[in-house]
Amino acid sequence: MKFGDFFATSSLLKRDFSQFDRGDVSFIIVAGAMVSFMIPGLAFLYSGLSRRKSALSLIWAVSASNAVCIFQWYLWGYSLAFSPTASNGFIGNLANFGLLNVLGDPSPGSPLIPDLLYSFYQMEFACVTVGILVGGIAERGRVLPAMIFTFLWMTLVYCPLACWAWNVNGWGFKWGVLDYAGGGPVEIGSGVAGLAYAWVLGRRQEKELLNFRPHNVAMVNLGTFILWFGWLGFNGGSAFGANLRAIMAIWNSMLAPAFGGIVWCLLDYRLERKYSMVGFCSGSIAGLVAATPASGYIHPWASVIMGIVTGAVCNYATKVKFLVGIDDALDLFAEHAVGGIIGLLFNGFFASHSIIALDGVNVNVNGGWVDHNWKQLYIQFAYVCATCGYTFVATAIIAKAIDMIPGLHLKTTPEGESAGLDEVEIGEFANDYIEVRRHFTDWSAFGDRMADSVASEMGGLPDLQKDGHRLRLEDPTLEIIQEKNAEIVEEPHTTPEEH
Repeated sequence: MKFGDFFATSSLLKRDFSQFDRGDVSFIIVAGAMVSFMIPGLAFLYSGLSRRKSALSLIWAVSASNAVCIFQWYLWGYSLAFSPTASNGFIGNLANFGLLNVLGDPSPGSPLIPDLLYSFYQMEFACVTVGILVGGIAERGRVLPAMIFTFLWMTLVYCPLACWAWNVNGWGFKWGVLDYAGGGPVEIGSGVAGLAYAWVLGRRQEKELLNFRPHNVAMVNLGTFILWFGWLGFNGGSAFGANLRAIMAIWNSMLAPAFGGIVWCLLDYRLERKYSMVGFCSGSIAGLVAATPASGYIHPWASVIMGIVTGAVCNYATKVKFLVGIDDALDLFAEHAVGGIIGLLFNGFFASHSIIALDGVNVNVNGGWVDHNWKQLYIQFAYVCATCGYTFVATAIIAKAIDMIPGLHLKTTPEGESAGLDEVEIGEFANDYIEVRRHFTDWSAFGDRMADSVASEMGGLPDLQKDGHRLRLEDPTLEIIQEKNAEIVEEPHTTPEEH
């Protein structure tokens, strides 16, 4: 054994690992894995919400941003967010560069788990945040500049936001901000940044906005419930132990999205007299977003109120993008930013000391108005304003700076937008087939809608084996039928005797 190996082994043996309950450690490992499972949930959700021609590009962007975030977090992200030796209150230092000295000491976030586990768990939060954010490229953003943006955004925006709220020396933490699992860093960070990125990126072509509809609602539903499953680990694990506060957070993470989904669906029903699956999923996600900063602070009855309010407010917030003229294709602002703001403000009203103390650690933290702590509301409001303002300005500057670099323009060409990002950026497709029409029998092999009189004159469906017939293929740009020439090679007719 080398001397260095002996020294490292000796230092490990000196650490007191008995101070951590193995149940708490196991719980957070599983919770972190559940949060990691939210990445494919986001990918499926975004893919289902987009047009078919750009469905795979969003899966790729979410998946690749996850890899970029892991690298950034290992390199210096964790240190910039959580190094306890930094005292400026804005951002950490590089004392834990490359996870240096991150091992078995009590974590800066909770004495219940070791530092190494805490760094992993917080990394998954960061991965989910950038996964939400890259939805801003939907249907017109190039993926390579988006990945460079992801690395810089993590360093210059997410790490400061995490430091403000959760670092023991962060200004928000010292001021008494109540942000349980990331209303500021995760939800406002991703939602407001997504809006800023979409603003710099520019609108899709107007023809792309006509007759838009999600290409796969079943995938939207699948992605939503994968997210809901992972969110139980996201919010439950933020108690950093297998305790009653974790269970309370999980309960609140069931109630808020349930009521949010119902309210959103009913609000959509008043317009179309249909029970929208996309609407129900959107409301459920909005409720989960609001539960992120609040689920470990409020009583279940307050979560019911929060879910109802969030479902209604976030539904109407989808109109904001039209007022400001920003093409926020996947409603990142309405869902995540507005939902996160609601959850943070609800803490000012309904956060309760009796809920906070359930973890056995935060026994001296005051709640909001229900505990007669009247100043908590303006603390929460000021924190919301600071996170929104900083995130939008910093994100827009980073995105614009990258866009100005030759070869790294954020937006694809108009031709690429029309063809679809799957073709011009990925070279593969989520669904490798061409659908002629939603109702195939509405169209003939010649590409013309068959009137009953024409069909009767032709004696039914036309002969498919005619030279030079014109086949109409779906152009997913406008969801209309674009005429394209196709030659059909007539196969020689054979009889059973010729075989």
